Amino acid sequence: MAHIKTGGTTKGNRDSISKRLGVKVYGGSKVISGNIIVRQKGTRYRAGNGTKLGKDFTIYAIKNGVVNFKTRLGNTVIEIA
Repeated sequence: MAHIKTGGTTKGNRDSISKRLGVKVYGGSKVISGNIIVRQKGTRYRAGNGTKLGKDFTIYAIKNGVVNFKTRLGNTVIEIA
């Protein structure tokens, strides 16, 4: 018989912290320079005109304007018009 009652149940009772990934600013919305548009793992969305890709694959605005999502050669590209 076990000498500690709850040892087995709490051992595997952990969970990782969520990373809050996803689209932060949707198409048609206004952005200013520096605003984060998408947080992602890998390049699900590609950076187009007026946007840059950060080292953690975050896409952010480098100029003021309106966000547009376009499909180009099977890839979703984010642009600022």
